[in-house]
Amino acid sequence: MWPDVGRHGVLVRVVCGAMTMSGIATVPAFAQQAPAPPVVVPPAPMIDVDPNDALAPLPDIGVDWPDLSATPAGAAAAKAQVAANFRYGWRIDGVDEIGGALLRQRFRELSVLAGAEGKEANAAQLDQRARQDAELLVTLLKGDGYYDAAVATRVERDGRRPVVVLGATPGPLYRFAGVTLAGVEAAGAKTTALREAFGVKPADPVNADAIAAAEANLRTRVGEEGFPFAEVGEPEVVVDRATQTATLAMQVAPGTARRFGRITVNADNKVFDAAHVQDIARFAPGDAYETSEVDDLRRALVQTGLVSTAQVRAVPGATPDAVDIAVRLEPAPPRTVAVELGYGTGEGARSEVSWTHRNLLPPEGAVTLRGVAGTREQLGQVTFRRNNFHARDRVLTAQLSAAHLRRDAFDAQTISLSAALERQTNIFFQKTWTWSLGAELVATDERDVIASTGEPRRRTFLIGALPTSLGYDGSDDLLNPTRGFRLAGRVSPEVSLQDTVFGYTRVQLDASKYQPVTDSVVLAGRVRLGTILGAPRDRIAPSRRFYAGGGASVRGYGFQSIGPRDVNNDPIGGRSLAEFGIEARVRAFGNFGVVPFLDAGNISTGELPSLTGLRYGAGIGVRYYSNFGPLRVDVGTPINPQPGDSRIAVYVSLGQAF
Repeated sequence: MWPDVGRHGVLVRVVCGAMTMSGIATVPAFAQQAPAPPVVVPPAPMIDVDPNDALAPLPDIGVDWPDLSATPAGAAAAKAQVAANFRYGWRIDGVDEIGGALLRQRFRELSVLAGAEGKEANAAQLDQRARQDAELLVTLLKGDGYYDAAVATRVERDGRRPVVVLGATPGPLYRFAGVTLAGVEAAGAKTTALREAFGVKPADPVNADAIAAAEANLRTRVGEEGFPFAEVGEPEVVVDRATQTATLAMQVAPGTARRFGRITVNADNKVFDAAHVQDIARFAPGDAYETSEVDDLRRALVQTGLVSTAQVRAVPGATPDAVDIAVRLEPAPPRTVAVELGYGTGEGARSEVSWTHRNLLPPEGAVTLRGVAGTREQLGQVTFRRNNFHARDRVLTAQLSAAHLRRDAFDAQTISLSAALERQTNIFFQKTWTWSLGAELVATDERDVIASTGEPRRRTFLIGALPTSLGYDGSDDLLNPTRGFRLAGRVSPEVSLQDTVFGYTRVQLDASKYQPVTDSVVLAGRVRLGTILGAPRDRIAPSRRFYAGGGASVRGYGFQSIGPRDVNNDPIGGRSLAEFGIEARVRAFGNFGVVPFLDAGNISTGELPSLTGLRYGAGIGVRYYSNFGPLRVDVGTPINPQPGDSRIAVYVSLGQAF
């Protein structure tokens, strides 16, 4: 019986003329195509070696095999000779043309010669290791279809060091004379799709990897084609040594093709009812059953953060063509407390604390209480957020806040009430299209100065806005994109009451592009344009104008410091915005990278963005690529600063700059 070399068993019968020998060999479950990792194959069974047995001939090992049956004195000398230790090397001959790097990788992972390479061994140990590795190599060659493989061992000299050589004679490559999927015809019109999913055909090599991959593909595809209760047997391979061929047979009982029925949930879960689970699911009753949709629902339930365990399984439905989905949920702790401390140039010291109950108003009705205390910002806020609002990743948000914000450009005390319905993206299910529809009411008391004279003034604004946004994400990663592009637009019609009622519209467009240059270098660029139409700058509340400068804008400059300034050299904002940025993201070594960058931008008083008078900033950043996204530290300097600009600015955040 051949040694067990993998988890996916294949019944193999070897036919030699009139003589039949039955045994169970196991197909190694190695995936040949990236990115599937190689499956670890258990080594061949250890061979018991009797010290009194004759040792296998290994010429040129450097010592002669002793005669252990000699006189007592001679036997003692012989045993001392056997016990002599030396370092050795090893190699395989004869597999380069048929096994290549994959066969060598598997052998090295399991080889006892390789595992002890560089360590001292005596002759008996080396003999045992050579025998074990010879059997291992024969097993691996049979897994590749070389059923007549043989391996001979010998020893060569490399200077004073012996080198154990495993000389392989693979023999002919066996191929399938026939492949049978008995019972697959019961799938009706989907029979062809199942046969194509299996993939192994007559004349293909009798390769264990291919058989294991074909079996896995068939098991997956039969569920995707609507057969939730299909039974797929183990592959049975019959090898005929006389013809150097084999036949492959599998039993397939697809059962009845079904459609999704209802979703049931354990009543004691205290998290979601069946209706909300149906909102999260990407399938509806009556849709054709697909196993991937069931797996997707399981992941989505866990990723709500409210579920510690989610069991999702198919069960027979009320009719023969229906399949119900039984869901069992175990709740996770629903409360979160967070504390944040920080300091930023232009923003001052800042501390924030928040308390969240993620399911205070089920289902998924989260309430967050948030407070900020800082040298330039004080805020109290209550937020209600309902995730998966009647659809996957649709979010309903309502927010009430009172804030005092002190900036170089203005001082504002604001009360705001806002609500939004949006489709969001996230790191688990990155969306191509996102959108939001919102409404906002703001009462704000703001202090600034008259730009021409510097005379202080105080005004109160009542503002109503209907912000709307639409975004397209064609990049390959939410936090660390390396290819593709993104486009986003935001339009916010607003009505302002300050002495009289007037209206205006804020418009902003963002675009970014990511282009890999080499495996370790990505070029990234972005453009941002904005305009306010319908009102002069001085009538618009200072907090609603455009500003530029800072870590998410033009690096090298202070927060909101770019643009026109008053007589006190403080920024006053503008009606239009233009920003540009380009950087090279270089993966330097391990999880670290460096990012040289060049940014540019300006603020204009007119309606249209201007490309004259741009302010440039340059610098270099460091990235640490963690499991949850890159940690960013950027150091920039202004190339053509305005009076009062600092020469150095530092920015720290999670995720790339854009």
